[in-house]
Amino acid sequence: MLDHSSDEDERRGSFPRSVSNLENTERKRVKTRLKKLILRRPPLQALQEKGLIKDQVFGCRLEMLCEREKSTVPRFVRLCTEAVESRGLETDGIYRVSGNLAVIQKLRFLVDHEEKLNLDDSVRWDDIHVITGALKLFFRELPEPLVPYGFFTDIVETVKMSDYMDKVDRLKCLVLNMPPPNHDTLQFMCRHLRRVLKHSNTNRMTTQNIGIVFGPTLMRTERDTGNMAVNMIYQNQAVELILSEFDHIFGTRGPS
Repeated sequence: MLDHSSDEDERRGSFPRSVSNLENTERKRVKTRLKKLILRRPPLQALQEKGLIKDQVFGCRLEMLCEREKSTVPRFVRLCTEAVESRGLETDGIYRVSGNLAVIQKLRFLVDHEEKLNLDDSVRWDDIHVITGALKLFFRELPEPLVPYGFFTDIVETVKMSDYMDKVDRLKCLVLNMPPPNHDTLQFMCRHLRRVLKHSNTNRMTTQNIGIVFGPTLMRTERDTGNMAVNMIYQNQAVELILSEFDHIFGTRGPS
């Protein structure tokens, strides 16, 4: 009788190796296809130009957003402030009172996914605090705050100065040296907030109250130094000083 055990053992031993070879070949084939697919994929810029991919507004760098919109003040900032000035200047606690977070997130989604947004629709957007809440959220979510990180320490040191006019002149110099989108948007917002202040008898938003709201919203440190409470005092005072000396710091020209 012939002994076929060695042949059978050899076939058994070669079977796993052949399966392994097939798996390796298939993996290589898949990798090759993926590489070709990635190389054929159109660049992000091309997809954006065709309108297939849209950049978001919230969380976008200010200079990129302004460049995309061909302006130095974001469109969303203009829309929100226009809505406030048309029907919210006398609202009690404007900018201080929080809006419904769920509705704010809904507004955020619409801003990020629709080109046109009508905030003048007082039926759909009946709560002005939702609009102000969304605007504050927009500034808080900027990757770099409206007052750039590099200016924070100098502004804090300026606010600490004892001579008032030296303080104002120094602050004017710092603001003037900010990048155009930061300078113009800060000027635009502060001009708007001064209009809010004109109705402080009814809305109860004093310069100090606005400073408390917008100090940490418009400026912050890049790294937590452990002096958050102290820094917040100076952040608030910086906003108060800009509002009080708006004409001296910005002059009469600029985005309105």
